[in-house]
Amino acid sequence: DAVPVVGLLGFLIGSIIAFQTYDPMAKYGAKLQVADVVGVSVVRELGPLITAIVLAGRSGSAFAAEIGTMKVTQELDALRTFGIDPVRFLVIPRMLATVLVTPLLSVYASFLGVLGGFVVLAPKGIGFMQYAIEVRNVLTIGGFLQGLAKAAVFAVLVAGIGCLAGMRTGQGPGAVGLSTTRAVVAGIVAIIVADSILGSFFYTLGI
Repeated sequence: DAVPVVGLLGFLIGSIIAFQTYDPMAKYGAKLQVADVVGVSVVRELGPLITAIVLAGRSGSAFAAEIGTMKVTQELDALRTFGIDPVRFLVIPRMLATVLVTPLLSVYASFLGVLGGFVVLAPKGIGFMQYAIEVRNVLTIGGFLQGLAKAAVFAVLVAGIGCLAGMRTGQGPGAVGLSTTRAVVAGIVAIIVADSILGSFFYTLGI
């Protein structure tokens, strides 16, 4: 369900980067290097980041609301009464699903981001094959895997924080809404902090 919004944001971000960097680069005769900027920034950084933030607002909040509602209505207590661990039954499947799907969504967003950059550069006289070869030359396997690793880490944070907020839901009519808000805010903050840490880590490794 997150595919349309993730794809739209990825496409627009790639287009904006190409549009904003074309004129400064063209002044130095480096029009084709705009493809380098779009490819590296989208695949390594913005693709995973955009995907994770969208999932934090969409899936993380849904996890918190679903589990929080189950706690308020005492469904979690009912599961424990039947000898079913709520963490194993409710949390782990959601985390596994998020970790599996988020890297795929990140690749999808990155692809559309690179495509969005080409849409801006095509009227400037840059052909598709020329653009694709330039992007392929600047991207390395390490850079691509770096984006996937970031997406997987972000997925763990989004799902974990969303489920934890749901499990910690209090009582009262506003408890579920409060847990949902906490899940989104904490998820986005955790993503940004993790992104800075991972960026420094990969830079230290020379990836």
